[in-house]
Amino acid sequence: MLSRIAESLFWIGRYIERSDGTARILDVHLQLLLEDPWVDEDTACRSLMGVMGSFPPEDEGRITRGSLLMHLAVDRSNPSSIAYAVQSARENARRAREIVSTELWETLNTTYSRMPRRLNDEKVHEFFQWVRERAALAVGITDNSTSRDESWQFFTLGRAIERTDMTARMLATRSLTEASGPSWTTILRSCGAYEAYLRTYRGMPGASNAAEFLILDRLFPRSIIHSIQTAEDCMRAIDPVADRVGHSNAVLRALGRMRNDLEYRPIGELLGELPLHMDRVQKVTREASEAIRGRFFPTHAEPSWIGESS
Repeated sequence: MLSRIAESLFWIGRYIERSDGTARILDVHLQLLLEDPWVDEDTACRSLMGVMGSFPPEDEGRITRGSLLMHLAVDRSNPSSIAYAVQSARENARRAREIVSTELWETLNTTYSRMPRRLNDEKVHEFFQWVRERAALAVGITDNSTSRDESWQFFTLGRAIERTDMTARMLATRSLTEASGPSWTTILRSCGAYEAYLRTYRGMPGASNAAEFLILDRLFPRSIIHSIQTAEDCMRAIDPVADRVGHSNAVLRALGRMRNDLEYRPIGELLGELPLHMDRVQKVTREASEAIRGRFFPTHAEPSWIGESS
C-alpha cells in the first residue's frame, strides 16, 4: 500500500475516534458545571482545557462554559476541537478517495457540512450525542464494508491508538476537582461502560473496581488494555516479523512496555497516582504514533494537536 494512503487511513481512524472521545469528555464536564454551583467555572474550564491539550492565550480573561465550548467543540482552527477532528477526517478521506468507500466519504462529508459554527446552550447535549452517533456510523460503515486487509488494519490501528489516549484523558479528569469532579458512575456512563460494568461486578461502582474495569479489563472495547491489544494485533498483521530475540518493531516495544506496566501494577498503585499513570499512557501513545510515522510514513509530517497530545 502507498505510504500516502496508509497514512490517510490511519488518521481517519484517529480523527473519528478523537471527535467521539472529545464529545464524551465535554458532555460529562459541562453537565457537572451546570449541576454543581460550588465549582469555580474558570478553574474547572482551564483544567479541562489543559487535560485536552488546548491552552488559552495568557492574556485571555476568565474562561467560561461558552468559551470552553468554542475552543473545544466548534473552533475549526483549534487542533483539539471536535470540528477540527471532523474536518481533518474528511480531508484525509479526500486524499485517499480511491480507497475510501463512497458510503464513508458521504458520511464524513455530511458530518463536516452540518458541523455548526456556534452552539445553542440548550442544545449542547444533543450536539454531543449527534457527534457520537456520526462517529459510530462512520466506524460501522468501515467495519461492515472494508476487507480485512491493510486498509482496515491501518484504520483500526489509528482508532486503537487514539482510544487508548482518550480513555486515559477521561480517567485523568477524575482528579481535576476531586471533591466535585465526575463520579465513577458518571465516567463509566460517558465511556458507554456502565451497563457492562454492572454485568461484570454486579454492584454500584467503587473507585477500585471502576478504575480496574476501564484500565485493565481485556473484554471491554474501551478499556486501555483492550485498546492496546487491538493496536498490537493490527501492528502484527501489518508488519508480521517474528523476531527470535526481543522486538525490533519500535511500535510493539512501546505498546508492550505500557501494557506490562499496567497489567502487573496493583490497582491501588494506579489509583494512588492516577493522573501520573494516565500521563504516561498518553506519552507512550505519542511514542507509538511517532514510531508508526517513522516506519510507514517517513516522508510525511505527522499531524499534531496542541499540548503535546497524541
